[in-house]
Amino acid sequence: MPKTNRRPTLYDVAKRAGVSLGTASNALSNPDKVRKSTYERVMQAVAELGYLRDGAARALASRRTHTIGAIYPTLNNPIFAHSTHSMQQTLWEHGYQLLIASHEYQIKNELELLQSVIERGIDGLIMVGTDHQPEIFALLEARNLPYVLTWSTDDTEHPHCVGISNFAAAYDLGKFLLKKGHERVAICGGDPSINERARGRRDGVLHAFAEQGIPVPAERLLFAEFSYQGGRSGLRQALALEERPTVVTFGTDLQAIGALDEARRLHVKVPEEISIVGFDGIDEGRHIQPSLATVLLPAHEVGQKAAQRIVELIDGKQLPPTQPLKHEIIDGNSLLDLSTTK
Repeated sequence: MPKTNRRPTLYDVAKRAGVSLGTASNALSNPDKVRKSTYERVMQAVAELGYLRDGAARALASRRTHTIGAIYPTLNNPIFAHSTHSMQQTLWEHGYQLLIASHEYQIKNELELLQSVIERGIDGLIMVGTDHQPEIFALLEARNLPYVLTWSTDDTEHPHCVGISNFAAAYDLGKFLLKKGHERVAICGGDPSINERARGRRDGVLHAFAEQGIPVPAERLLFAEFSYQGGRSGLRQALALEERPTVVTFGTDLQAIGALDEARRLHVKVPEEISIVGFDGIDEGRHIQPSLATVLLPAHEVGQKAAQRIVELIDGKQLPPTQPLKHEIIDGNSLLDLSTTK
């Protein structure tokens, strides 16, 4: 008998399993509503036939694609990888898949990227940060598309935000630096005019220092890309200042690790000649020498809670506004304790 390229259908599955078409459909869509023995027969038939459900037809019938879009500023930061792992696992438990896209900090491309993701068919959207173009929110509202904002709860009136208060975390970091005896701080981060995370991580430290009557001159507010190379650039900027800071805080651990590598290349001793502090708490920071002082963020919790919240919004649940997640200051060998020398 000649081979055929015809794809197996649900009818073929039902016939092989010895059940009705409706029962086969129910076993695949609502396995809890059929007997265990029936479900096992249907799944055996699926495996034997190599049957795959028609996603387009399923979406048309249910008006859902069971796909969640997620837009990230970059895929190069390990902190986002930890978060998306938890996000994907949680969504999978609820029958959803994750579609990830990145604009690599090219904010001007975010709207076009969002349009592309929506056109592929998604039931909800997860984005990083609370600073987005007004056109982004207008499009989401026009499409009546549920969305969750992650990694920040600062500077927003949107109720569905899952993350930390970057301002509060940086404020605690500033107080920690002062306790360690550091009064000459440089802050290196991204553009605060378009990124509330960069703004919070700068302003929190500034507020802690201002409370103690210690000014931070404008020349010590440095800007660099959120990358290893950005950290190298930031350290060179700090070292070039007329009055060298005793510590540089970076907006991400990637920057801080890049700065540590640049210091080694320039034969600048860390922390004896200058201290370096990161922000994220990625595992890599604990495994380098000297170990990185940083702010530990709950990456896995962000992913899990964001996924849970977007599913609940899709299901039409009325949810209260979220509260900031907890952060933790991690001391490391990259930070010198000056308080013992004063």
